Amino acid sequence: MNDINDHTGESGGYIPGSDGKRAFVLTGITQTPLPVLISVPHAGRDYPEQLLAKMRRSAQTTLRLEDRYVDLIGRTVAEQTGAALLWAYAPRAMIDLNRATDDMDWSMVSGGARDEARHSLANRRSRSGLGLVPRRLAGIGEIWSGPIERAELDSRIADIHQPYHAALGRSLDLIRDRWGAALLIDLHSMPPLRPRHPGERTAEFVIGDRFGASCDPGIVATALDYFGQHGRLVAHNRPYAGGYVLDRHALPARGIHAIQIEICRSSYLDSHLSEPSVRMNGVARLVAGLVSQLAGQIAELGRGSAIPLAAE
Repeated sequence: MNDINDHTGESGGYIPGSDGKRAFVLTGITQTPLPVLISVPHAGRDYPEQLLAKMRRSAQTTLRLEDRYVDLIGRTVAEQTGAALLWAYAPRAMIDLNRATDDMDWSMVSGGARDEARHSLANRRSRSGLGLVPRRLAGIGEIWSGPIERAELDSRIADIHQPYHAALGRSLDLIRDRWGAALLIDLHSMPPLRPRHPGERTAEFVIGDRFGASCDPGIVATALDYFGQHGRLVAHNRPYAGGYVLDRHALPARGIHAIQIEICRSSYLDSHLSEPSVRMNGVARLVAGLVSQLAGQIAELGRGSAIPLAAE
């Protein structure tokens, strides 16, 4: 499957060590008939050879780190609904776009950290091994054969992380200014959740809204009800409440709402959680229906908003 740079749209950033390949692509922002932007930060799989050469057990590690092929769902949803779409080609192994730039395990960086960053409370996720540059995975251990140079980390931030979030922020502002409100859907996938009791069914979808901080509660309630009405088990904020993307870009008081949607990989991948299954199209149609429903609700919020538009 050749899915690298096979797009029409605005591409941006570039992947260090890849001979100029773009880090992400943005489509539909100028023509979208909906006040919705879908972002897919964790499905990138354009791995430079020099990155793979530094990785231990690269085949297993990349499979575990990726939100495997959830970008294909995002693209199908965008095609069916007209929603704008931003997705990363740069892999999460290189830099995690759902982490702050100071959420880093600085002990893995040759050249050290800024003094103010080394002991920052913001690097809490990196302590689990999954910071700005992932360091270790359960069952695999250390991901890298050696430290990362500080200059290399700085390049990844400047060439991937900063332009991605700049594009995301600009796009949400454009949608909000046009419609009065905007909805960001940060699309992810998750490994199957573990049942707490034998025989218990676990959620196929998790809606995260930073425990109410990132989105109008009516939007979240609609999303939860929608999956329930379609016979799909859904959870709210547990175990995934959303991350840096929502923290940075959601501004409900200014008309920019954001939710994270996690989709269980077993619902659209094969039994090895490696390749798309015949169920993928059905999951994409289901999510597309949700996007269309939420778009109408966001448009209503925008029509009732007193937020001044940029053109005014």
